[in-house]
Amino acid sequence: MPRVGRLLRWGALAGVGLCLVALAGLVRFGIPPAAENQPAATDAIVVLTGGSLRLPSAIDLLREGKGRVLFVTGVPRQVDLGELLRGTGTDTPRWLACCIVIGHEARNTMGNAVETARWMRREGYHSLRLVTSWYHMPRSLLEFARAMPNVEIVPHPVFSAHVKQQNWWAWRGTATLLIGEYGKYLAALFLPVVERPSVSAAADSPETEARR
Repeated sequence: MPRVGRLLRWGALAGVGLCLVALAGLVRFGIPPAAENQPAATDAIVVLTGGSLRLPSAIDLLREGKGRVLFVTGVPRQVDLGELLRGTGTDTPRWLACCIVIGHEARNTMGNAVETARWMRREGYHSLRLVTSWYHMPRSLLEFARAMPNVEIVPHPVFSAHVKQQNWWAWRGTATLLIGEYGKYLAALFLPVVERPSVSAAADSPETEARR
């Protein structure tokens, strides 16, 4: 019995330790990154759909010459380029629209990375500027770096006023969003340990990607 008691105490201490580590990680995760300040252009600009300011921000980068072409990944199959641009509420010149490519295959962040990797290889590009919401950037960088280890990735976080950056824990909506995204980040971080064969298969199989 004394041995069982010691094991239970050690288990309890380990559990408390893990909770503290996870809490510290969440606090660090909730610190917004600095805005991008790299002036050099990349071969491409890649934007992940899902946030209201992501696509307009990416279009502004294209206007500024920060990339030769803009790739929009994760667009619903029923949405074409014209409808996608109308949804931004901004006037996109025709010459600029000619430099925008959309991808319809991705259904999640890992799918975004796989879809973009295929497109980058097909076009022969070696650098990209990644545009997504700031709280989504850590998981996006993780997945993109795995799918394209030899590609230079410049993060361009987008900051929406709807997601509070200061004292985020005091705002229920923001707290729920960040805690959920932190959980997804941890799941993605340990995914290769749990499902390494599936990740490898997804890199080459559109069918596998579509099921995720």
